[in-house]
Amino acid sequence: MSGKYTIIKEKKYNNRIEFDHHKLTGFKLKPQNRIPYEGIMVNQVVLINQSFIEKILKKKIKRKLDQYLNLIIETLDESSGEEGESLRHALNDLSRYRNIVEYKYQKYLDQKYISLLLQKISLLEYELKQKLIYGEDEKNISTGRRR
Repeated sequence: MSGKYTIIKEKKYNNRIEFDHHKLTGFKLKPQNRIPYEGIMVNQVVLINQSFIEKILKKKIKRKLDQYLNLIIETLDESSGEEGESLRHALNDLSRYRNIVEYKYQKYLDQKYISLLLQKISLLEYELKQKLIYGEDEKNISTGRRR
């Protein structure tokens, strides 16, 4: 590791760990844990080990794709009038997530995995678009309007 860090144990420094994080290159994470804790507060974690970065990113990506899949399943099961708005929101969020995968994660993951991931995202986008179109067609037929 090229950066230096110091652990200061005096009361006037309030138990801070300081290091030059500008020299560190790796994947940066911000902890999402909101549980109150009296120990060390972590604002940012920089992962340097490439295999660890791949494991963390693959878990993170799998969780996010499962969320989108569950959203699609929930919208298929529900029959409320506001499902079109939630589908549009999910479609916008999924396209934003595609951009994150393409531009942020590409330097940490291999090209084969990225292409497989983009195919999965395309499939989810296709299903959301089909559900959105099918839902609007059903709505128009039930009200007596046709395109």
